[in-house]
Amino acid sequence: MGRTDSMPEAHGLNKFIRPLRYHEASRQWFAILFVPLVSYFGQPNRELLIAGSIVAIIGALIRLWASGHVKKNKVLATDGPYAYVRHPLYVGNILILLGFSMAANIWWAYALMVFLILFYYPPAIAYEDAKLDRLFGEEWQNWSRNIHALIPTFARRAGSTSSEWSFKQSLFKNGEPVIVLYLIGCMYLLIAKL
Repeated sequence: MGRTDSMPEAHGLNKFIRPLRYHEASRQWFAILFVPLVSYFGQPNRELLIAGSIVAIIGALIRLWASGHVKKNKVLATDGPYAYVRHPLYVGNILILLGFSMAANIWWAYALMVFLILFYYPPAIAYEDAKLDRLFGEEWQNWSRNIHALIPTFARRAGSTSSEWSFKQSLFKNGEPVIVLYLIGCMYLLIAKL
């Protein structure tokens, strides 16, 4: 079953655009292609490269942290980064896109980044939230009531931050360490231009 199957029938241009917005693989591929594209065409300067690298590293670390906690569709993740934000993997993605845009120092990287974020993330968040509500019901409702989708909630946590992080899960279930190596390679393209 596709992500848009339960929605009313779309017409016109929306018939083409809506499935693309909800298609998880296309969202991932656009992000995967964005990073080497801006790295290849980037015109870095030292200050923005350092700042952008720091932002991208923070994003990658958030993704690593989250991927070692999430147990997709089996257990509601409310620990680790999920004690602060409902979608830490998306937060990490957004920081990585922002970091590479800064490091590349080209205006159209920011425009493309904003387009990708606005095009893909609102429907992805709505879909994921509805799915988790269906799967976990009251448990999800109680947790999500206190936790924002993308902005960390530090004052009122709904979960524990002390559970175990699993490298095995991060690597084999999500491939996160491989993604980090890919990002390092792309950042090297920008560093080599200095």
